Amino acid sequence: MKDENQGAGALEVGTAVLDAARMALEALKGSWDPTRVEDWTSMVMGRDGRVVVTGMGKSGLVAQKIAATLASTGCPSFFLHPAEALHGDLGMVTPEDSILGLSNSGESEEVVRLLPSLLRLGIPIAAITSRSQSSLGRAATWTFDYQLPQGEGCPLDLAPMASTTLQLIWGDLLAGSLMARRGFTRDLFALNHPAGSLGAKLVRAGALMHQSWPTVPPGASLMGVLKAMTDGRLGMTSVMQGPELLGVITDGDIRRALESSEREGTNPLELSAVRIMSRRPATIDEDTLALEAAGEMEARKITFLMITRQGTPCGVLHIHDLLTSKVL
Repeated sequence: MKDENQGAGALEVGTAVLDAARMALEALKGSWDPTRVEDWTSMVMGRDGRVVVTGMGKSGLVAQKIAATLASTGCPSFFLHPAEALHGDLGMVTPEDSILGLSNSGESEEVVRLLPSLLRLGIPIAAITSRSQSSLGRAATWTFDYQLPQGEGCPLDLAPMASTTLQLIWGDLLAGSLMARRGFTRDLFALNHPAGSLGAKLVRAGALMHQSWPTVPPGASLMGVLKAMTDGRLGMTSVMQGPELLGVITDGDIRRALESSEREGTNPLELSAVRIMSRRPATIDEDTLALEAAGEMEARKITFLMITRQGTPCGVLHIHDLLTSKVL
């Protein structure tokens, strides 16, 4: 017997999947209740515990993603497998925690069997489900529901497709609301992502700079400048008069000074730092994002920036530091 979906083309199937998700998203956009979200957010903010996210099957996989998003954006959270919870892991949940349960039907056996224990413990329950009148929906104080006007979009209308998309959207909506309420900043995001490329781009220049760097006085000789640059191993030296930055010297500055000395017929060994240096060097404040510092270097076609604190030099940021930290 020929399957009724056999022979369906990629365009037909893909259009059905996309249309199902689009229609469900449009329905959610017109029906979600911001007051309910704000009320749930207030509850979470008013408790010292974590948001425990649970779900079975595909909903469980989405729940893991939501828990990870919450945790990475400033809300302590973890995923609790409902089947394992029924066999002892429920002890991981404390009275200060709250539950966010996911089930498309609201009748997932393992999740529903958890409800009496959670209610007995007095733990607040929120639900993401397509059926607000389901067992999960009725047990929850906050029900974040959605509709599927064109079903899942699955060719067999069996595999979760549009439903998991809507669950993910609800998770992001709740996480975004908590971020805004907490005043979650780029700096805090970077602290939670120390090894990631996203976090690296949000690190401040001051965290990556060299706090010790080569420097010479304005009267330093060419040989003194070369020694400072060799010892410093940054391909540069600053020229300082006390705390004041007069300029910087790079390999290119030395080459240009030597060429000028040859044209003028003067002794290059008599060159001083103040005659070699480039004035008005590029500087940025230590609180500038490393990503912005990288953009400044690329725009100016330079390999380092002088870092300042309240206008006074306090370090050097080299392009190699940005590469090592995966900002570039």
